Amino acid sequence: MTTVLVVDDEKDMRNLVEVMLSKSNMKTIAVSNGIDAYIEIDNGGIDLVLLDVMMPGEDGFTVCQNIRKLSPIPIIFLTARDANDDKVKGLTIGADDYLVKPFTASELVARINAVLRRTSGEMTVSPKQKLIESGIIKLDEISRKVYVNENSVPLTLKEFELLYLFIKNPNIVYSREQLLDRIWDMDYAGGTRTVDTHIKTLRLKLAKESKEASEYIQTVWGVGYRFEKSK
Repeated sequence: MTTVLVVDDEKDMRNLVEVMLSKSNMKTIAVSNGIDAYIEIDNGGIDLVLLDVMMPGEDGFTVCQNIRKLSPIPIIFLTARDANDDKVKGLTIGADDYLVKPFTASELVARINAVLRRTSGEMTVSPKQKLIESGIIKLDEISRKVYVNENSVPLTLKEFELLYLFIKNPNIVYSREQLLDRIWDMDYAGGTRTVDTHIKTLRLKLAKESKEASEYIQTVWGVGYRFEKSK
């Protein structure tokens, strides 16, 4: 059974999410703040975190950053705010998805299942370290870490899988629909805009270490994206 940690200061929302997920045979553990969330994650057994953004004290962005120091556990933001800047910020600091309130039970379950499918889809590789190098980017298939100029670049699961796909298939142009299908699965409810958002945050993270590395991911106007290292 999937165990979901719900972090929200509103009791009614915690109860609503619990009812929604119970119908899909998911167990919920509900807390109202980041401190209790850290304790539950440290105790183990949590498969995914649903995290509210607007909370008193530590807001959801801060809690997300602190969780990322503890665990690579998947995180989906739940928020009443639909601002694009908030979405970009949430994805940049480590969230795997972003769901705006109000939402239906079917949409919530679909998002959770999509994230968990990607999380459980481990690559089959040699038990030894296996590095892929392209220009100044190095990608470790075993640890799922990325380095630019030997400096580690922290990526979310989907950002890593996007970069992995690009590096393994240089110079191939992928449409947004193809990327959505390969990385999020066809039944993902987020639409193709989420591809653009993840590409943007991936480029920003690479650019922090090297503008050149971020430019390997090129936009093909009217089509999609391709990966091509500089000559």
